[in-house]
Amino acid sequence: MKMSDIIADMILDMFDDDNSTVQIQRNDLANRIGCVPSQINYVISSRFTPEAGYRIESRRGGGGYILISRAQSKDNTIMSLINSIGNSIDERTAKAHIINCNYQKLISDKAANMMLSVIRESNFEGVEKETANAIRAKQLKLMLLAYIN
Repeated sequence: MKMSDIIADMILDMFDDDNSTVQIQRNDLANRIGCVPSQINYVISSRFTPEAGYRIESRRGGGGYILISRAQSKDNTIMSLINSIGNSIDERTAKAHIINCNYQKLISDKAANMMLSVIRESNFEGVEKETANAIRAKQLKLMLLAYIN
């Protein structure tokens, strides 16, 4: 298992049914895991994003901490992602969103595989890149919206 996965899993384990907010002291967590604090920053900035349904607050200094708040429901998290997509999305970014949703257990493996097959670049052969990205954004939004309805 990669260090990033270990860190993300440890943070996710801190959440429970009663807690939608976790407070982390970066240096303490890094010492417990055996990594450098910048790896904690990387995981938080790449996996605990607003698109994934998280809000991050931080306080710097000796008593500094990082607060990670999770959306109250899967539907709210998916709606946040839908609202963040915009009018255009490339295959790489769309794929990252789908994989992240699946990793966060917001969508099933079956739904993720279906979505990944729909957004593939090869499906848009002969279509101008800007047009393909606009169609992909609309398709991804509709698939995510259908998943929560």
